[in-house]
Amino acid sequence: MTDQNKHRMANYMALKTAVINGETTLVKKLLANRPMLDIEKSYLLDLAQLGNNHAIIQLLEELPIKEMDQNFKA
Repeated sequence: MTDQNKHRMANYMALKTAVINGETTLVKKLLANRPMLDIEKSYLLDLAQLGNNHAIIQLLEELPIKEMDQNFKA
C-alpha cells in the first residue's frame, strides 16, 4: 500500500468516525468538497441517516462523485 493510499484510508476512517459522532464541523473539514467514490458516499450517508443528522446528510449529498480509476490496484 502506498503512502497516498494509507493517508486516504486514514482520512476516510476519521471521516466515518466524525459522521458517527455527529461532528458536523469536522466532517465539513475532512470532506473539503473532494470527490468521493459512490460506494464510500453511500456508506457515509447511511451512517448519517442512522444518526438523523440533517446537516451532515446535506454535506454528503452535495459532495461530487468520483469516477472509479480502472487502473487502480490495491
